[in-house]
Amino acid sequence: MSKKATVVITGATSGLGQLVAIELARRSFDLVLTARSKKRSDATRKLIEANTSSAKVDFFYGDLSLLEDVKRIGSEIAAAYPKIDVLLNNAGIHAFEPRITPEGLPEMIAVNYLSPWLLSHTLKPSLQNAGKAKVVNVASEASRRHGVLKLPEDLTDTTPFTARGSSAIYGKTKLFTIMFTAELARRWAGTGISVNALNPGFNVTGLGRELWFASALERLLKALRLGDPRRGADIITRLIVEPEYQKMTGGYFNVGTGKSIEPVPPGGDAATQHKLWQATEDLLEQKGFLS
Repeated sequence: MSKKATVVITGATSGLGQLVAIELARRSFDLVLTARSKKRSDATRKLIEANTSSAKVDFFYGDLSLLEDVKRIGSEIAAAYPKIDVLLNNAGIHAFEPRITPEGLPEMIAVNYLSPWLLSHTLKPSLQNAGKAKVVNVASEASRRHGVLKLPEDLTDTTPFTARGSSAIYGKTKLFTIMFTAELARRWAGTGISVNALNPGFNVTGLGRELWFASALERLLKALRLGDPRRGADIITRLIVEPEYQKMTGGYFNVGTGKSIEPVPPGGDAATQHKLWQATEDLLEQKGFLS
């Protein structure tokens, strides 16, 4: 990829997104990052600039659990950057208690699935203008524990759940990410934009920060050398910079090997992927987020 390519990264103020931002800045990418607060963006900017002095870093602010914010951020980025080479949909949460967003949506579905769907849609013109662009979606093998799929109900299901029950919902959001990746790749065939997803493996990042024992767990895992987030950051970076992945689209790739993974059923089923797309489009249209 040529120097001074522009990458948009969500969830770049911590964890994997932050590590990838630092790595891409070293590789002369211009960074366009989303953040919820000035405090977090300032800390991230300092970290990036400490690693590479010539980095160009631009922040756009909003809450990715609010689709109104996602649409606004996307429109602001598209206006400021008519050409975008890479969109990395990385932001994600594993909520251990049910929360409903002010827009009436289940929070994990909103952040992990609807937000990247809508941001990708909003940034499509800028991605197309790059000639060859990439959308990279962070999924997970947690998708294998996805419970029962019910479409379209899953997209708006605000049924209470326990901390234990949260895993199936988190897994479902990641399965939806894999399915969305495959369907988007089909729909954007011929645009010059490749769309791929990845499993970043088990990473010690802020994802489980809601667990009361999170910091103790993090110390233990680091002592055992488990969950090194650099491995997750590495597969994301590879999907962005290695030319072989530009030629592939609609794939789902594994941490470490970079090899293709077969999604758990019904993740690989084209009819179910289409059904999910239709349900998502209907919901976003009904809520006034698709123009």
